[in-house]
Amino acid sequence: LLASLICQESRFDPNGESWAGAYGLMQVMPVTGKNFGIDITSSPGNNIKAGTLYINWLQSVFKTKITDENERMKFILASYNAGPGHVLDAMKLAEKNGMDPQKWDGNVALWLLKKSEPRYYNDTVVKNGYFRGTESVNFVTEVLDRFEHYKNMIPATDRHLTMNSE
Repeated sequence: LLASLICQESRFDPNGESWAGAYGLMQVMPVTGKNFGIDITSSPGNNIKAGTLYINWLQSVFKTKITDENERMKFILASYNAGPGHVLDAMKLAEKNGMDPQKWDGNVALWLLKKSEPRYYNDTVVKNGYFRGTESVNFVTEVLDRFEHYKNMIPATDRHLTMNSE
């Protein structure tokens, strides 16, 4: 999964930099690295360490909110891309509008997309304002689709060990 995320973020370019200032293999924002006491530009290893610490922090944010592990991974990936605030807003919009705030596809993903419309980003349950969710919704799909292909490259006997050690 991490390899798929890195491929999506940087195409494995350890020196890649986005227009927003995200850097390295995992396209970590400098402030995120600083929050974990890591200089994300010092080495690819430090960049990966900062990115995985951020993923672990996102896991702690969503662990009590999303009970199903497979669903939770979608919320974590979306938050890695968008920031957790926008995803939490979309969860609140889903719940307010009678949809399942613990399901990504057709539920929270839909409301993340709607956060680009004034009637939704101005809703009283929304704390983080406008967001164009297309990139984040596609990000989740692309990372998980590639992950499924990557899993096919791991021999079946090793796949069980790999999945259980995560």
